[in-house]
Amino acid sequence: MIDLEKLGLSKRKKLSSLLGLTLDGSRLDGVVLRRTNGSLQAQPPFSATLSLDPLTNDPELVGREIRNHLDAAGVRERHCVVGVPLKWALITHTKIPDLAEADVPGFLQIEAERGFPCDVTTLMVATSRQQAASGERHATQIGIPRNHLELLERVLRAAQLKPVSFSLGLAALQPPAAETSNGVMALVVGESHVGMQITCGGGVVALRALEGAIENEAGRRQLYTDLVAREARITLGQLPAEFRDAVRRVRIFGPRELAQELAKEFRDRFEPAGLKVELVETYSANEFGVHLPMNISVSPAFSLAAWPLAGRGAEFEFLPPKVTALQQLVTRYSSGTLQRAAVVAGAVAFVVLALFGFQQIQLWWLRSQWSQMEARVRDLDGAQQRIRQFRPWFDDTLRSLSILRQLTEAFPEDGVVSAKSVEIREPGAVTCSGIARDNQALLKMLERISSAPGVADVHREIRGRSPIQFKFDYLWSEGREP
Repeated sequence: MIDLEKLGLSKRKKLSSLLGLTLDGSRLDGVVLRRTNGSLQAQPPFSATLSLDPLTNDPELVGREIRNHLDAAGVRERHCVVGVPLKWALITHTKIPDLAEADVPGFLQIEAERGFPCDVTTLMVATSRQQAASGERHATQIGIPRNHLELLERVLRAAQLKPVSFSLGLAALQPPAAETSNGVMALVVGESHVGMQITCGGGVVALRALEGAIENEAGRRQLYTDLVAREARITLGQLPAEFRDAVRRVRIFGPRELAQELAKEFRDRFEPAGLKVELVETYSANEFGVHLPMNISVSPAFSLAAWPLAGRGAEFEFLPPKVTALQQLVTRYSSGTLQRAAVVAGAVAFVVLALFGFQQIQLWWLRSQWSQMEARVRDLDGAQQRIRQFRPWFDDTLRSLSILRQLTEAFPEDGVVSAKSVEIREPGAVTCSGIARDNQALLKMLERISSAPGVADVHREIRGRSPIQFKFDYLWSEGREP
C-alpha cells in the first residue's frame, strides 16, 4: 500500500500570510497577518456588517458582498482561516470508562450517535479529551452541521477566498491544551451573545453560547451581566466536582467597555469565592512564540490567523476534508486495491462466460424441441387460417359484454335512471326496460344510446310520471356508424 504521508502528497503548503475572519451574527471581523523573520506583521483590522445571511441567502450574493467589504479594506490575501459562530455548535459530554486506548474512538463514536440530537453523519465532529486529577477521563464532542460548513465554503469561494481551516474563535483565544489554560473560564463578548469556555485537565469541559445576554437597543448594545454571571454559576455547578474545584481564573475578552462591565460584575460575585477575574486587553510577549506587532488588539480573528503562522494547528478543525484527484488515483491503483480489483474482474468474467454457456445450452435444447413440433405447428396455422375464412361461425369479439358496457356508460352514475331488465337476442337485437325519476335524465340517456357507435333502429316507449317507466329496443352491430 502506498503511503501518502511518506510521499508528502497530503501535506499542505506552508503559508507565510493568512487572513483571519470571524463571523458572529451579521458581523464580520478580519485581519491579515504575515510572518517575516520570526515575527508577525498585521494590516489594520477591519469590521463589517453583512446584510445577507450566509445560511439563507444565495452564496454567490453573500460572497460578492464579502468581496466588496474586503476590497474596501484593501485585503488581497486569498488564504483564510475562519472562526465559525459558536451558536452553530452542538455539544455532548461523556465519561470515558476504563478502556484500552484503541477502543476509545469507537466508544466515542457510539456516544456521539447517542448524544447528538441529529444523525452524526450530518455533522463535522471534533473531540476534546480531559483527565481529572483522580485519573478519570472525560471527553467533550463538538459537532457543527456539515450543511452550514458547506454553505460557508461556497460563500468564501464566491468571495474569491480559499479557506484552510474552520475553527472556533474562543478556542483560539484560550487554547484548551495549553498548560496556562488549566482551570480557566474564558468569556468572550460577541456581537449577539457571550461565548463561554471552561478548560481543565487539558481540554474543554464546558462550551456554551449564552444567547439573550446581549440586546441591541436603539443602535447601542446592552449587556446583561447578571444573566451571564448566573449562567456561569449554573455551568460550574453542572461540572464534575474535580473539574469544578479546579477552576481558579476567569478571563474576559471583548470590546473594552462591555468587557469592563462584565469584569466588574464577575469580580463582585466570584472573587469572594476564590476565583481571580482577569480582563484580557493585550497579548503576552510569548503568547504565540513569535514577535508580535506593537499595540495589537486581542481578537479571535488575530488569534485564528496567528496560531497557524506560528506553526501550531487549530484546536478544533471543522473544515470538510478534500481528496485531491492525485490522492484518488493513488488510492485506486495502490497494490492492495489493484489485487482486489483483479479478483473482482476475474469473478465477473467467470460469471459472464457461465451465463453465455448456459444460454447456448438453452438454445440447443429449444431447437431440438422445435424440430419435433414444427409439423404440428404448420397444421395448426392452416386450421387458424380456415377459421378466419369462416368468421361467421367463429366469433371472438365478446359481443354481449360490449353491448352491456355501452349500456352501462349511457346510464347516469347517480341512479336517477336505472335498468330493470336487459335482453340480448340474435342477431344483435337488444331490449332494455327500467324506471326513471327525472324525465330530462331519461331523455339524455336515450340520446346517448341513440348516438352510440353500432346502434340503429331505436324504438322507445315511455309511460307514467313518477316514477317514469320506459322500454326501448335497438339493433346493434359492431363497426356500424351511428
